[in-house]
Amino acid sequence: MRETAPVKTALLYEGKAKRVYACADEETCIVSYTDAATAYNGLKKGFIPGKGAVVNRVTNALMRYLSSEGIPTHYIRELSDTETLVRRVRMLPLEVIVRNYTSGSLAHRLGLEEGLPLTTPVLEFNYKSDALDDPLVNTCHILSFGWASEEQVQRMKALSLRVNTLLTGYLDRLGIRLVDFKLEYGVTGGGELLLADEISPDTCRFWDIKTGEKLDKDRFRRDMGGVTEAYQEVMRRFCAQAAC
Repeated sequence: MRETAPVKTALLYEGKAKRVYACADEETCIVSYTDAATAYNGLKKGFIPGKGAVVNRVTNALMRYLSSEGIPTHYIRELSDTETLVRRVRMLPLEVIVRNYTSGSLAHRLGLEEGLPLTTPVLEFNYKSDALDDPLVNTCHILSFGWASEEQVQRMKALSLRVNTLLTGYLDRLGIRLVDFKLEYGVTGGGELLLADEISPDTCRFWDIKTGEKLDKDRFRRDMGGVTEAYQEVMRRFCAQAAC
């Protein structure tokens, strides 16, 4: 029997490239992805045709996979090309960055060549604030300002490193190198910590394993061109493996 589609009751949140709607069931909500593209905390803006569908379907494929491997996620089910039903959570004001190669702000901060393999994954926390450019913070900051408990911090670290191991293997089979990525976590009304938000070319650096070609939002950030084609190529590889 076909499930009844949930009804949106109110707009809870509107971000740079997604909207979150409340449902009649207060424990769930609907995430709706758009084709809007931003970089540098909203300073650069544009549109990538079809991006909302790519982000939605790639995120859902990865959330389903991670859930099957024991990672607790907010994912419930895909509703359409651009919308997904998820468990409602209170998002923690933190980004967890996991890096496998030098790139982005890490390469810039330390004056390193981009693309150098790291001998061990590097895990970083950033405080979510566009106005402050998402500053790098450590566990002492997080605990002192009450952004998360010590138990939650340790749980996020363990889950994020496990996610890195799982995604690295998964993406390797698609011919994609996982250079680095951002994760976000939320807490349910009952206190359960869940992996939330998205995992997509918007939040990860995906490079083709053979050629090193960038298949992610860096093409938009750096005015490299071929942005739509890169996102569609990621989608093609996922769907070729019956992942979405």
